Amino acid sequence: MNYRNLGKSGLKVSELGLGTNSFGKRADQETSIRILHTAIDRGINFIDTANIYAGTASERIIGQGLQGGKRQQVVLTTKAGLPMGEGPNDRGSSRYHLERELDQSLKRLQTDYVDLYQIHTFDPYTPLEETLRTLDDMVRSGKVRYIGASNYAAWELMKALSISDQFNLNRYVSLQTSYSLADRTPEQEVVPLCLDQGLGIIPYFPLAGGILTGKYSDKQPSPSGSRADTDPSFQRFFNTQRLNLGEVLRLYAQNRSTEPTTLALAWLLKRPAVATVIVGATHADQLESNLNSLDYVISDEVDARLDEMSRSNKNGEPFASYRI
Repeated sequence: MNYRNLGKSGLKVSELGLGTNSFGKRADQETSIRILHTAIDRGINFIDTANIYAGTASERIIGQGLQGGKRQQVVLTTKAGLPMGEGPNDRGSSRYHLERELDQSLKRLQTDYVDLYQIHTFDPYTPLEETLRTLDDMVRSGKVRYIGASNYAAWELMKALSISDQFNLNRYVSLQTSYSLADRTPEQEVVPLCLDQGLGIIPYFPLAGGILTGKYSDKQPSPSGSRADTDPSFQRFFNTQRLNLGEVLRLYAQNRSTEPTTLALAWLLKRPAVATVIVGATHADQLESNLNSLDYVISDEVDARLDEMSRSNKNGEPFASYRI
């Protein structure tokens, strides 16, 4: 496993990170802990979760899985900001909400600090200075080591960085965003911004939720047990262009005696400013398969072909963006 700095911070993160959205939902507790331990054994140190994942079950399972000395082996990150209830203060990035959610996350994770605390999405109803001062206080208290943003537009992120610089507050060191062959919209503004300001990019949905594996088609039902089968609402991400890209990538990988997941992840790891790519799994074998991308070296020819087949995805709407 290779490790990269998270932006211009000194924090080293594994090239592949473990996404745990499926823990407690599409993967039961025993399976989830097995996946977590497999990831750690294979050198993955970046463990990504959020307070809302599986109704808080993901954090609880990770907390149990990291007992016995494993906590010190990982860079543990969680998020807050998306709705946790129906109350007026059950969402957003106010001091009230963030301090309450961090304390509850720490209890579920069975730790007294998180290595990276991320704002899950931009909150237009709370002054950024309030959010950033709260995060700065969390770092100074020792409950948080580094802070990051997620689902921020470029102008929102730059405004936050400017406020941090103006008031000498801890800065965001990373941005988590949808980024893949099926969604290259970050290359328009977000990637140049992160390169200029020294932030590490953490892509989520690197396989477009499985679309880039080529397993989905508009001509046949979703495979049994797949994300689109167990969560029919996921099919909102389907359209003809994305499904065609998945099929083209599958055939191209087949002709090169490799897997489409390997090509998609290896391509993403080669993009500028990318620090760690989040991969999810519902069983340990799936994680092992994703790790193959680390050994694949993309030639200039392959890189050019992948760029050509996905170029149209630089424009238009992002594949995913979560807002309150």
